[in-house]
Amino acid sequence: MRIATWNVNNVVTRTERLVAFLTTVEPDVLCLQELKVATEQFPYAEVEAAGYAVAARGDGRWNGVAILSRVGIEDPAFDLPGQPAWEGVVEPRAIAATCGGVRVWSLYVPNGRTIDDPHYAYKLEWLAALRDTAVTELARPEPLVILGDFNVAPTDADVWDIALFEKSTHVTAPERAALTALEDVGLVEVVPRALKHDKPFTFWDYRQLAFPKNSGMRIDLVYASPAFAAAVTDSYVDREARKPGKKGTPPPSDHAPVVVDVTL
Repeated sequence: MRIATWNVNNVVTRTERLVAFLTTVEPDVLCLQELKVATEQFPYAEVEAAGYAVAARGDGRWNGVAILSRVGIEDPAFDLPGQPAWEGVVEPRAIAATCGGVRVWSLYVPNGRTIDDPHYAYKLEWLAALRDTAVTELARPEPLVILGDFNVAPTDADVWDIALFEKSTHVTAPERAALTALEDVGLVEVVPRALKHDKPFTFWDYRQLAFPKNSGMRIDLVYASPAFAAAVTDSYVDREARKPGKKGTPPPSDHAPVVVDVTL
């Protein structure tokens, strides 16, 4: 079984790239984040024509999540239980479904902006709700995998230059402690291998030639139940999806997909 996650950074703008990924990489399940469209504007026809069922939720702003599956979508759930609201709104940042016998969560963790912004406290509250959700989900009988854009780099080695991140979000001790809390309740991180560089980064800014210079971050993460993690045979970052295409084709997302192969 092949499961992948990708912050697509506007699913309508990148529908052509999405379909190309589905038809070449052929994931059984693909988790998407940052749809940037309302639920009804998702490109259902194009994705379903490629052989995938869709569960999606978006509000047309900068968030939105989806699960695409060619092995079925059962028992869908929207939002984390107890998910905190931002400015009075529970944002579309979490979606779950059972696909081919595996419980899958697609997550888009809040950015946090700056450490003195209320959004940072919201991010930590959101991650605490995720920890509580993980406890409940680990009690289910199915193997569990939680994938998505966590907006946290787990270690200093997961950013291109930690000296540039002093007093910045994504690398603070409380954010990293929230990741450790996921492991404390029983999740295992599945770390992808690097195919062409010594760092399996998943995000590169559009500015300052960050991608060609590999000035990136590893913030798109995969956490799994022990049974799922033990059955992983490979995991990698698909840098090809981050490369610019031919003239006239849609630009890439600033994230690359993470692909996980598992034999259950």
